[in-house]
Amino acid sequence: MSAEYVGVVGIILLVILMFLRMRLGTVMILLGFLGYGYLAGWDKALIMIGLEPYAQTSFYQITALPLFILMGTMVAAAGISKDLYEAVRKWIGHIRGGMAAATAGACGLFAAICGDSIATAVTMGKIAYPEMKRFKYDDRLSTGVIAAGGTIGILIPPSTGFILYGILTEQSVGHLFIAGIIPGILQVIFYIITITIICRIKPEMGPPGPKVKFKDKVTGSKTVWPMVVIFILVMGGIYGGIFTPTEAGAVGAFGAIVLGFVMRRLNLPNIRAALTETASNTAMILFLLVGAYIFMRFTAVSNLPVFVSEFILNLELPRIIILIGILFVYIILGAFLDVLIVIILTTPIIFPTIVGLGYDPIWWGVMVVRIMEVGMITPPFGINLFVLAKTIKQPLGTVYRGVLPFVAADIVHIALLIAIPELALLLVHSMG
Repeated sequence: MSAEYVGVVGIILLVILMFLRMRLGTVMILLGFLGYGYLAGWDKALIMIGLEPYAQTSFYQITALPLFILMGTMVAAAGISKDLYEAVRKWIGHIRGGMAAATAGACGLFAAICGDSIATAVTMGKIAYPEMKRFKYDDRLSTGVIAAGGTIGILIPPSTGFILYGILTEQSVGHLFIAGIIPGILQVIFYIITITIICRIKPEMGPPGPKVKFKDKVTGSKTVWPMVVIFILVMGGIYGGIFTPTEAGAVGAFGAIVLGFVMRRLNLPNIRAALTETASNTAMILFLLVGAYIFMRFTAVSNLPVFVSEFILNLELPRIIILIGILFVYIILGAFLDVLIVIILTTPIIFPTIVGLGYDPIWWGVMVVRIMEVGMITPPFGINLFVLAKTIKQPLGTVYRGVLPFVAADIVHIALLIAIPELALLLVHSMG
């Protein structure tokens, strides 16, 4: 059996064992070791598996990962997410569909401190859904905007998806963060436009909420501004070259902790819970990363990435057709798996093809994360849909019907990013 076919067998076994619910990190380590040993020799495989875990978890840049996770968990522990929603609701909740639009806006703001799609959907589901229910919003609109808004959590920086993609492809995490800002803002705008169209066609789906005095609007925004300042400081520091992403993560985490104490929202139990969650999530991601690198060593000696890249490039199809095909596969994968797992699994194989087609690797990082978001809300298998339905105790059918207009908005948004790559690269190119 040729080395390339050994690599293909390894991929097939990986998919089978993954769907048998074996732990992905363990499976990648096991198959990577066995495959590498079969192709390169067992002595080399033992050396590789002994050195790789330390080599891939001991470099300075990776400390940005736990720092940004800590930033998100501390802010969540301090209850800032509810403040974000209430602040936006007071400004626009009185217009038709305004509470749904406020939910989309609050998801965007929370994404700037969370960096996780499912966590954003669950958090905003607990906060925004009861309020929209109270003001007689249609369940389809309420669930649709929460499920779709949750996906913003992985695009607007800081994003764990961008950190992993940057590590795996040796691209600048800082550049990826900056590249995600404009697409993330556009995603919020597209969702608000979608809500406006829905409520224009069917006004009863999003009745206007109560009006709030200007004084109360300003007062309600006071708890939001400190978090906005932290985000601007972190992203502005990266953009201006003042901070590295790791230093920015430290600034953000420290700022979130200080903010929690100043607001008197942090106590010993929720600090302990935030630290435990940070440690647990970091350990999980690092274990997956170690497994990915060991499996990458196997695919490298099998020559599979080069084989796949040459096969696709030799099809002699227009590169836009190949790109659309790859994006379609990502939508399917995103419907079944978490975005971080898909990035880890596919990047080593797909990335050489994308570079070979002449696409910008930073732009592709944005596209990977963006298309994964669509997969997470695409019926019938979108993960966000299942999680949200369970969180707010609504039938899946209601969530399915509610999210379809937002999936359509996502497709238009992605088409725009393909047609105008500068939307993702403009800020990156303007960095000093």
